[in-house]
Amino acid sequence: MSDHPPPNLLVLTGGPGSGKTTLLAEMARRGFAVSQEAGRGVIRQQQAIGGDAVPWADRSRYAELMLSWELRSHGQALAAPGLWLFDRGVPDIVGYLRLSGLPVPAPLMRAVATVRYHPTVFVTPHWPEIYVRDAERRQSPEEAEATCRMMIATYREFGYRTVVLPQAGVEARADFLAAHVGAARTRPAG
Repeated sequence: MSDHPPPNLLVLTGGPGSGKTTLLAEMARRGFAVSQEAGRGVIRQQQAIGGDAVPWADRSRYAELMLSWELRSHGQALAAPGLWLFDRGVPDIVGYLRLSGLPVPAPLMRAVATVRYHPTVFVTPHWPEIYVRDAERRQSPEEAEATCRMMIATYREFGYRTVVLPQAGVEARADFLAAHVGAARTRPAG
């Protein structure tokens, strides 16, 4: 693992439908740089071209495309100034494959060891009251809760500290996150 993880790349993880994307949209509105979730991005791309690298068809290929997406996003953020917030990170792919009962390929494990983020990862816990299925989010509430537990365990396994966000409205969650990452570390205007 890298001895010097980038202090300006922070991950938000958790189960599906727990408010990550909504929270990150609010953080972007407040001036933070935000990287889009690989999973939903890959699904949208695959649906647009009639591809089968989606979680309900070819999970291994889906994971490969998510890794490619995350590597590109990480590289772009490292080259850019300021703090970046990620809607999931490379370790999420390991958790996804484990939940799916699929092997974790060696290149993915090497990526987890070399593509590092800030040592503190923020978690949006499973929140049944806001969970909604949609065309891209097909998991049951039970699967969503299991995903959250798996992501926490996976990030901890790889040396990250996890901080669980409160189950509160988006403004309160954004205030909590901003207080923890430092409001002064926003993306420069321009």
